[in-house]
Amino acid sequence: MEFKKPVSVLVVIHTPVLEVLLLERTKHPGFWQSVTGSQEDGEPLLETARREVREETGIDSAAVDFIDWQLSNLYEIFAEWRYRYAPGVMHNTEHVFSLCLPERIDVTVAPDEHLGYRWLPWRDAAAACFSWTNRDAILELPQRFAPHAAPG
Repeated sequence: MEFKKPVSVLVVIHTPVLEVLLLERTKHPGFWQSVTGSQEDGEPLLETARREVREETGIDSAAVDFIDWQLSNLYEIFAEWRYRYAPGVMHNTEHVFSLCLPERIDVTVAPDEHLGYRWLPWRDAAAACFSWTNRDAILELPQRFAPHAAPG
């Protein structure tokens, strides 16, 4: 078994009015999240973000469309998922990116990873996320991209 690298990306996909795309995890119905995924050996983080978005949603955006927030989070890997990492690896470093689409679109989820998707206003999306890092990134959207959208 090849172990996952404990470095990943979180990509918050949203519209200009801050509707956020969330995906429901296959192995955990009711767990909603943005696109996430581990970096592969030798892969720049931006390419990890592009690859994961393409694999999980079918969206094939250019590298210039992604914004690297220059923000990383360190979190403890859930015990049930540690077997995918080398023995003794307990933490992951997650790098935050965003991708703004002109409007909501239909996506094609990877059925081995996600049951479905939904677009939600940013506050509802943040409340629906099981991950604190994902919630915090979504809550930061109005300050980063659309202060006029914050009341909604």
